[in-house]
Amino acid sequence: MDLNKKYNLGFFPTPLHPLKNLSKKYSDYNLFIKRDDQTGLASGGNKTRKLEYLIQKILDDNYDTVITAGAQQSNHCRQTAAACAIAKLECHLLLGGKEPEEYNGNLLLSHILGANIHFTGENRKGEDIERVKSSLEKKGEKVFVIPYGGSNFTGALGYINAVKELKVQLIEQNLKIDYIFFASSSGETQAGLMMGLDIFDMDIELVPINIDKAETASFLEAVVLNFIHEGKDLLPIKKEYHLKDIKLIRDYDKAGYGVITRAEKMAIKELATNEGIFLDPVYTGRAFWGMMRFLKLKKIKPNSNVLFWHTGGLPAICNYGSELIINT
Repeated sequence: MDLNKKYNLGFFPTPLHPLKNLSKKYSDYNLFIKRDDQTGLASGGNKTRKLEYLIQKILDDNYDTVITAGAQQSNHCRQTAAACAIAKLECHLLLGGKEPEEYNGNLLLSHILGANIHFTGENRKGEDIERVKSSLEKKGEKVFVIPYGGSNFTGALGYINAVKELKVQLIEQNLKIDYIFFASSSGETQAGLMMGLDIFDMDIELVPINIDKAETASFLEAVVLNFIHEGKDLLPIKKEYHLKDIKLIRDYDKAGYGVITRAEKMAIKELATNEGIFLDPVYTGRAFWGMMRFLKLKKIKPNSNVLFWHTGGLPAICNYGSELIINT
């Protein structure tokens, strides 16, 4: 499989640099950040990497319309709308909840980008996709469905390629990373990183912080494993993977998806006031808080080089407003 066969949408490589002030604060560790919030597509984010492969497939197969789904503040939906605008594809977004009186954050940006927005009540994970797809096909449109979160094997290719990019940067900087912390929610980022580390022979321990409480035990682990098994037939993956090999840290998801607690607020403030970098309230805020707890409790080896993979999501901050203010 040719990882270079993709529709260019972002600015790569994304920066990899030290967190100098936080490394002083957490003096037992050397901290670094990989800035996928800087991919460039409609304010950036990790979904850009996945969409490069998805849009290429859509154009190769002569589709003219794209449907995907998510929450109203979905970073995936915002970036999909932008990718469709560039590729001149009609875009339909199925977003959970009722239409708000005012659009803001990712919802506003998706509207500005020209997406056709359908509000789907309690169905925020694409339950209504087939109904909308059928309606569009009756009008003669050729419709491609991108799953919720861009979560499929094609999307996972983006993070296999990202590991290749990371390896080059580490060689250039003469740097060895011991741990990578990141937000894991729909599975393809985690699967892509796992496959990439295997394919490119990189000895790094992944620490995926779960974002959305699982509906059933081991649900997300099974999704990740299925992507890896799919890749086994197409890519030079060396190891055999089983469900027990899929690591997922579930210690920080108790509040549920999109529920902002003091933990996320503290994480956002920690990175902003020390390094001038913004996290988002739903994904990276929760994942960064998880990393902070690991560092404070010394749950990983001292003197390690620790990378936080920033997957983006800045526009969502605008949806929460004063809710993100920390009352001391």
